[in-house]
Amino acid sequence: MSPLRIAVAGAGVIGKTHIDAMSDPRQDAHPCRLAAIVDPGEGARALAERHGVPHHADIGALLESGELPDGVIVATPNATHTPIGIACIERGIPVLVEKPIADTVEAARRLTDAAERAGVPLLVGHHRRHNPILRMAREVIGRGDLGALVTATILYTFLKPDGYFDAVWRREEGGGPILINLIHEIDTLRFLCGDIESLQASSSNRTRGFAVEDTAAVLLRLRNGALATVSLSDAAATPWSWDMTTGESPQFARQHVPTHFFSGTHGSLTVPTLELWRYEGGRGWLDPFTRTALPLKPGNPYALQLAHFARVIRGEEAPLAGGSDATETLRATLAVKEAAATGQPVRLLDA
Repeated sequence: MSPLRIAVAGAGVIGKTHIDAMSDPRQDAHPCRLAAIVDPGEGARALAERHGVPHHADIGALLESGELPDGVIVATPNATHTPIGIACIERGIPVLVEKPIADTVEAARRLTDAAERAGVPLLVGHHRRHNPILRMAREVIGRGDLGALVTATILYTFLKPDGYFDAVWRREEGGGPILINLIHEIDTLRFLCGDIESLQASSSNRTRGFAVEDTAAVLLRLRNGALATVSLSDAAATPWSWDMTTGESPQFARQHVPTHFFSGTHGSLTVPTLELWRYEGGRGWLDPFTRTALPLKPGNPYALQLAHFARVIRGEEAPLAGGSDATETLRATLAVKEAAATGQPVRLLDA
C-alpha cells in the first residue's frame, strides 16, 4: 500500500516533532510521508528545502497548489486551528489538529460540526493516548483489575528555567501552566477514568510574582463517583512530571519515578512505572500486598499517532480523540481557570 502524503501546517516545535516522526527512516513505523510544509517563516522554507518538499506561506496557497495532500497536520497557534481546519475540511482533506482543538469551546464546536457535516475525519493530537504506557493503564483500569475506582492522584510539577520567561507572553495571562500544560492531565484523566462531573480549583502566582499563575491545585469529581486531584506547578524543583518520567521528550533527563496513582477497591496502579498492587488473600491494611511490574513494549507516541491517522484517513478506524471528545477536554481545562478565578465549583455534567 502506497504511503499517504501528509502536509504539516506550522513549523514550530510541535510541527517539527511531527515532521521528525514522519521522516523516521524505519518505514514500518507508519505509512505516511511528508508532502509539504505550510508556514510563512523563512526557517520553514529552509526546512522544506532540507526535506525536499514544497513550501507554502499559508493554507490557501497549499489548497490552490493543485497538489492536495491526503491529510493535513495543523500545528499552528491555537486561535488558527479552526479556520485552517475548516479550510481543509471544505476541500475534503482529513485533519489532525494539535491540542487544544481550539482556543475556545465555541470555536472547537464549529470545527467539529464542520467535520461532521462534511463527513471528513477530524483527529485531535492528544498524543499521550497513543503512548503504550497509557494504553496499558487504560486496559488495566477498564477490565476491573483495581475494582471500583476510588481516587486518582496526579502530579505534574516541574521547574521551567528563568530563560523560558524571556518571552513576555509567558509571564502574562494565558501563558501559565493551566492552559499550556494542564490540558494533558485533564485528557489523561478522562481517557483512563471517564468523564468529569464537576471540579474546584485554586491557583497562585506567589513564587514568581508574574501576572499569570505558576501553581494550581485541582479537585475533580468523576461521573463514576471517584475523586481525583491534580497538583500542578512550573516553579517546583521535582522529578514528578510526565515529560521527565516517560522518555517521550528525550531532551529531559529521565527519572524513574511514578507521577500518577490510581486507587480502587481491589488494587492500585502507578504510572508511568506500571506497578500493579493487589492483595493476595485477605483484603485489609494488615494483609500483605503483591507488586506486579506490568510488561510493556515501548513506542514513539507521535509515530503511533501517525499510523492511527493513516488508518483514520483510510476509513479503517474512528479517531481515538475526535472533535467532540477533545472539546470536552478543552471545556474542562477552561473550567479549571474559571474555578480558580471565582473560587466557585464548576459543574460540567448535568445532574
